[in-house]
Amino acid sequence: WRVFGRFTQRFNAQPSDDENKKKSAISNAYYTIQADYESFTQRAFNENHRDELFRYGYLGRFTTYREETFQPGIDENTGLFGFIQGPPNDTLVEFVASDINPNLAAYTQQYYDLNPNPEGKYENLTQIEQDRGALRNGDLPRSVYSLWDNTGTQYNNYSILNQTQFRVMAMGAFDIKNHSIQLGFEYEQRTDAFIGYAPRGLWNITRLRANSHFEDVLDLENPIIGFDENGNFTDTIFYNPLYTPDPNGGVLGVGQSFIDYNIRTALGLDPTGTDFIDIDSYDPDFFDISWFSADELINDGNNLVNYYGYDHTGQRRRDRPTFDDFFTERDEFGNFTRRIGAFEPIYIAGFIQDEFTFKDLIFRVGVRVDRYDANQKVLKDPFLFREARTVDETDVVGSNPHTAPSNIPGSAVVYVNSIENPTAVVGYRDGDTWYDATGTQVTDPSILRSGTGIAPYLFDPPSNDPITGEPEPVTNSGAFKDYEPQINVMPRISFSFPISENALFFANYDVLTQRPLTGNRLDLIDYLFIENNNARVSNPDLRPETTIEYAIGFKQKIGKRSAVELNGFYREMRDQITTIRVSEAYPRTYTTLGNLDFGTVKGLTITYDLRRTKNIQLRLAYTLQFADGTGSDINTGVNLVNAGFPNIRVIQPLNFDQRHNIVLSLDYRFAEGKDYNGPKTVTKGGKTINWLQNLGLNAIVRAGSGNPFSRQSNIQPTAINDNLGSGFLEGSINGSNKPWQFRIDMRVDKDFKIAWKRKEGKPPKSTYLNVYLDIQNLLGTENILNAYRATGNPDDDGFLLAAQSQPAIQTQTDEQSFRDLYSVKVNRPTNYSLPRRIRLGLMVNF
Repeated sequence: WRVFGRFTQRFNAQPSDDENKKKSAISNAYYTIQADYESFTQRAFNENHRDELFRYGYLGRFTTYREETFQPGIDENTGLFGFIQGPPNDTLVEFVASDINPNLAAYTQQYYDLNPNPEGKYENLTQIEQDRGALRNGDLPRSVYSLWDNTGTQYNNYSILNQTQFRVMAMGAFDIKNHSIQLGFEYEQRTDAFIGYAPRGLWNITRLRANSHFEDVLDLENPIIGFDENGNFTDTIFYNPLYTPDPNGGVLGVGQSFIDYNIRTALGLDPTGTDFIDIDSYDPDFFDISWFSADELINDGNNLVNYYGYDHTGQRRRDRPTFDDFFTERDEFGNFTRRIGAFEPIYIAGFIQDEFTFKDLIFRVGVRVDRYDANQKVLKDPFLFREARTVDETDVVGSNPHTAPSNIPGSAVVYVNSIENPTAVVGYRDGDTWYDATGTQVTDPSILRSGTGIAPYLFDPPSNDPITGEPEPVTNSGAFKDYEPQINVMPRISFSFPISENALFFANYDVLTQRPLTGNRLDLIDYLFIENNNARVSNPDLRPETTIEYAIGFKQKIGKRSAVELNGFYREMRDQITTIRVSEAYPRTYTTLGNLDFGTVKGLTITYDLRRTKNIQLRLAYTLQFADGTGSDINTGVNLVNAGFPNIRVIQPLNFDQRHNIVLSLDYRFAEGKDYNGPKTVTKGGKTINWLQNLGLNAIVRAGSGNPFSRQSNIQPTAINDNLGSGFLEGSINGSNKPWQFRIDMRVDKDFKIAWKRKEGKPPKSTYLNVYLDIQNLLGTENILNAYRATGNPDDDGFLLAAQSQPAIQTQTDEQSFRDLYSVKVNRPTNYSLPRRIRLGLMVNF
């Protein structure tokens, strides 16, 4: 929803009564102020489960029966020989199916039905597994052919996205002598908040963390000796599960999870007790997401939750936690709260433009200034997630004095042979330029790793947490700084002048910028455990993309009603966002986004315009275009990056390069009244009927050459896995082209005039009813939008017919079924343009 208010005031110059008084120098002045607020909310969930997260992936009640185990031995504390208690043993898992997810429960129920004897089948939860066709709570069945994940999303997706925007805009204009001035201002504040869970994994993490502080560990220091009623040793020695209190005085025992503590509390048990909790025997509605700590859900980087502007329990946070709070703030139990504020970028812009004439020249000169502030923290150095020493800050390495080579700047980062115990320098890095210990520049920093290893010379190497004793994350707040707002000055200049009475020359120069649209939010959860993250991480330090455009044109009148126009253009694109590799970063090499790509678009457009002549109006345009650059989108270089190559940039045709484009717009229309020239009938009463009055037909014909794509020489099963890599290139990158495209859109409409009687002395009021028939893709042309790289076809990737594929196809569960399903999936509707669509509608104008 959106609300706005707008206020406009105009200043009309009053005529002067005194002819001797001068007229006002300013005229046609006005200004407009508008404020608006916009809110967008999107929720994604299973309709049956909604926010009951433990219902996702729930099959039913699993009850595990256990028995104590004993073996002969000597108790080391008493010296007694007897049957010594060992870890308990699971003997049977009973299953009662639930109707919450009946399709999932059916898998396990069938497994039990087919196996009446539990031995080796369901004596414990470990034996209930996907490979046997059985599922536990939180498991998903394997796809028969891995073609569609038809069960994954509905059982593993719950998220809420909230986006709001407040904007104030002001603009005005006035004329002063022969100058027409326009100016304006804009302020925009966005607030984005998100919470998303992978709820199916909650069962696995709860099962793993419950009982973890004592399971299979016995208190051997305090044996329980079995005696009969006469006080005689009965040959059996028992032990209680071992519980170790927190030596720092915390509520949780050593190794005890917060979810375990809260489950025990909810069950009325001793929260620091050692009663065994059989997680899968409880109803899903018993559990609560707030029982987890944030770090338990973040799960060392294998996170089951992602959030900002919410907390990890799904509560919307209106407060604004500081950046350091994420790394240091704890609750009363000693758990890190990991609070993350909403994403709140700020955009400010102002512009001014002057349009004036000088002799025969018409000028339009303006400038726009944008200021974009991501309003978040960014890495000081993309190679470091913890602060490291520079040359100026390093006098000694270990016990050895340090002097850098003369060509190494003082701001360069020092790299040593060890994180914990550095004794020697192995290299330096100035920005993204690397040097070895002697000051020789190297292109591949990984060679510095050979032999002794390589690590930045850290101020504060990670150690164990002083409260929990667990290892600290590598990332800390000292590695970050405030985002530096980006200010972009965008001049705009255009002019035109008549060459003759029938010809006009014009040219323009524009600079445009675009704020980053993706991957520019600081994802602290991904950054916290960067050493475990194999995925591409966001880059909050992205700059706006810039486009510089030049155009020059000529327009010539032909006859009284037509003209031809030539328009040449050149567009330069800078700071385009793409995937990059940050090699030898600490603690690991990772991939992210960067402003590294660039490109150019150049071309010529020839246009013929025919103003309405009798019934017809026509416009025909042809564009010849060449679009080349280093990348078409953020994923262009992702395969090279993932393969370990450096950030190579090669000029190639861009994906949107279309060499030829033709557009014909034709409008044929009959007027009304005396201007009507269509078929008519005169009735006996002398009334004339203009059958086609106010009837029109508009057709737009488009034709264009196909966009480029890269051929590959090898066959890949793309219907099984879309992420198979780029294959082996055949020819050059984007060296092949898809077929030409052709399309006709047509609209037929007719106005019906309805006259309303008015009071005497007032003119009649008219209403126009427009009836239209709109036909998109009139001929139903099957235009090919995407083609498979190995074949160039939209419906066949070559896998089913390739000789090397036959052994794999023949080993499928059912060969013919696999072939049929594969053919269905590989022939994707998104590879074609939309078919013919017909709309019939009415419009009323009054």
